[in-house]
Amino acid sequence: MVLPRFSPLKLVAGAAAAALAAGVLAVAPAVAAPADVGSPAVGPLANANAAPNTLTTSADAAPGTNAGAPADDVTAQTTVRPSLVLDRDFPDPDVSKFGNTYYAYATNQGKNLPWASAPDPDGPWTFQSSDALPTLGAWAKTGRTWAPDVSQRADGKYLLYYTAWHNSSGRQCIGAAVADSPGGPFVPVGSDPLICPLEAGGAIDASSFVDSDGTRYLLWKNDGNAIGATTWIHVQRVAADGLTFQGGATQVLRNDRADEAGIIEAPVVTKVGSKYVLFYSAGPYSTNQYGTNYAVADSITGPYTKAFRFLMTTDSLDGAVGGPGGADVLRDAGGDKLIFHGHRDAGGRGMYVADLGWANGNPVVRGSRVRYEAERGTLTSCSVRENAAGASDGKVAAYIDHADSSVSIGSIYVPTSGSYTLHVGYANGSVETASHTVTVNGTSAGSVSYPITGWDTWRQASKDITLQAGWNTIRLGKGTAFAELDYIEVA
Repeated sequence: MVLPRFSPLKLVAGAAAAALAAGVLAVAPAVAAPADVGSPAVGPLANANAAPNTLTTSADAAPGTNAGAPADDVTAQTTVRPSLVLDRDFPDPDVSKFGNTYYAYATNQGKNLPWASAPDPDGPWTFQSSDALPTLGAWAKTGRTWAPDVSQRADGKYLLYYTAWHNSSGRQCIGAAVADSPGGPFVPVGSDPLICPLEAGGAIDASSFVDSDGTRYLLWKNDGNAIGATTWIHVQRVAADGLTFQGGATQVLRNDRADEAGIIEAPVVTKVGSKYVLFYSAGPYSTNQYGTNYAVADSITGPYTKAFRFLMTTDSLDGAVGGPGGADVLRDAGGDKLIFHGHRDAGGRGMYVADLGWANGNPVVRGSRVRYEAERGTLTSCSVRENAAGASDGKVAAYIDHADSSVSIGSIYVPTSGSYTLHVGYANGSVETASHTVTVNGTSAGSVSYPITGWDTWRQASKDITLQAGWNTIRLGKGTAFAELDYIEVA
């Protein structure tokens, strides 16, 4: 017989006391989240033991979590997933608004520079028949042209950075081209590549950034993966023409984490308030292990701190998009968007669009799970249990046993109002299904039920909720029987 677990503040008798003494209580692992109701989430996590008030995504959960919980643990969901807006092979999308039209550029597919246009980021997108870069620079060989970046210069010209195969070395290098129209034709600049550090493996994945003071920068990656060398993301200041270097390049991010599988690429930076947010892709692009992460800094040249967990992975999107990467940020008056590619069943990588918000400068993508630790919420008539076997940080919210017991988690940020899914990591060692009441922003939202698992077996239970754009607070209160809380996730 599985026994309920009672508050240590009360006298516990008989078999229940024996169960407590035997140490049979355990709770699912948890991940960092905001500590106080209404307090803002801050900073990406640099490690699992970072400061309490932290917002992180749920991808790449620590061993022992239920990120891969069986499907029957999850109820029907109303999570709004990223939209597939261009259902054809269109990898590494670069998207900008020029005039009243949105333009997207992609890695080659029989054309050096495929492109599409739309009246809105959510479409409809029209794939164009022309090649916006009909001729490559004299240094480049056709067939491996990828990861383009198009921006408009102060003189009104359109500047293209592109990666291509360097004829004489066989490495990838970065070239530039200029056009009078965003649809081209772009004309290559010079007879040599713009960036081509052959001793570092070459260069790929250029992107442009203009700071709030008008200073222009070029980001790129040395292709160390091609020669077994360290890969770095570089930041290079350039003149207004985007072609003239000012000073040397600064190495700001490298492939130094196990979950990156040795690969970081596709850098894109934006500025939120005074904070620089650098998005990058990691992992092998041809697999579902490819994902998107970010790092933040107070200066364009760093130092940058990587988010502890990826912003988007196949798992964080519940399989709705496979291998989400090659992302670009669109800062738009109609709402910010993250635009990226993902694998298609028909082959190739299609272009997806998702709503993007900023939780105190940290990105939140609608449809990608964000995790908050229960024990870092505001606990009423319950307590944190430390040294919990299997729990990340070794702590959980426990003893939610009294009529007035509750766990409130504030600083839950979502980009847009609407339907979301609340996922609760729990353990139920009672003799019956347990439950907690759910309150969202002070209004009752029903309850969530927890089937029996045993105190050492961790599962997720889910329910649909409605959240408001911006900050939200979710409170889980004592319902029936007994359950302990690991975390909540919102997507």
